[in-house]
Amino acid sequence: MSQQDQHFVSSHLRGVQDGRVAWRDPALSKSSSNGQQSFVSTAVVYCEGNFGAIDGKTANGLVRHSEKYTILSVIDSEKAGLDAGTVLDDESNGITICCDLNEALAQAEVLPDYFIFGIAPATGKLSTCERSLMLEAIGLGMNVVNGLHEFLNDDPEFRAASEANHVEILDVRRPRPKKDLRMFSGRIDQVTCPRIAVLGTDCAIGKRTTSTILARALNAVGLKAVMVGTGQTGLIQGARYGIALDAVPSNFCAGELEATIIEAFEREEPDVIIIEGQGALSHPAYSTSASILRGSCPDAVVLQHAPGRLHRCDFEQMKMPAPASEIHLIQTFADTKVIGLTLNHEHMTDVEVNAAITLYECGLGIPVTDALTRSPERLVEMVLAAFPELREKQTAAPR
Repeated sequence: MSQQDQHFVSSHLRGVQDGRVAWRDPALSKSSSNGQQSFVSTAVVYCEGNFGAIDGKTANGLVRHSEKYTILSVIDSEKAGLDAGTVLDDESNGITICCDLNEALAQAEVLPDYFIFGIAPATGKLSTCERSLMLEAIGLGMNVVNGLHEFLNDDPEFRAASEANHVEILDVRRPRPKKDLRMFSGRIDQVTCPRIAVLGTDCAIGKRTTSTILARALNAVGLKAVMVGTGQTGLIQGARYGIALDAVPSNFCAGELEATIIEAFEREEPDVIIIEGQGALSHPAYSTSASILRGSCPDAVVLQHAPGRLHRCDFEQMKMPAPASEIHLIQTFADTKVIGLTLNHEHMTDVEVNAAITLYECGLGIPVTDALTRSPERLVEMVLAAFPELREKQTAAPR
């Protein structure tokens, strides 16, 4: 990266600060494209016993970034009284963790618009206690956001409760009707801007967070970047383009993703498209990474890895793969190139993160950073090094 480019990146990363970043907009209204103020719905996020943990990734993501909802509080009795931002990133963001729904409602000035189920359990289903709590929220007049594989609108009790209380239940993972599902067509070749997929060595490792920060950082330096979500959390956060890929029948996964990317390209005319990854290509329990590589045909991949994670989530018998082996597998499976490695710093000190960055850069020969604890400028440099033609678009962008 030239000295001129470095200066431009540094001076235009407004709002994307070095260190830990909270993407939440605390305002209850935002400006729409026509300059008018649009109402942003308020929400309480349920994450009992899991906030800040792997299965709490939906709640964790909403606390860090939400375009669609203003998060008023998080419910987790094990961390009640703490600040959600402090728990996640050691930086207060004013979102209180409450012990139960009653406390969350007591601290809200008005009844929240939505009750969001913020846990992503491996089963994808509700427990008996969780079911009762969601019905209680509906009875109070709160709309429900459900990101599970269990579709509540198909449940007679939930459907009756929502109709009786005039509220909506959003089953975020529900795919389009089968008659409307799309097969892969090959039209992805018509997308002429770089497509970058953010994949990982495990599930729940930070792919969505890194994708969000990367897209925002590119936009901040004058490159139009659009992120395509592939999971329920990104859709709940308010992604304009995306699909819960793990709920789509396998024959249509590549086609549905391809069609979504083409839609984003034709409507937005972006300089870069970022595709959120799911699972890991090497993980036997998940197949969505394969569909992402097939459907998006990415020009490049950024790989997310957690050096401090000893075994894969929910699979203690499976050791974490080394980044080198995952890179080899990705580049063998697809006609693409891994252009950088990003780290999840769980169970690591800052000194250990620095050491890991140096170690992996020397061993892999690619840029390495931590999207949450290092400057997003490093992510921008990673992309510009791989796609130098973007520098012209960046320099020509309005400043």
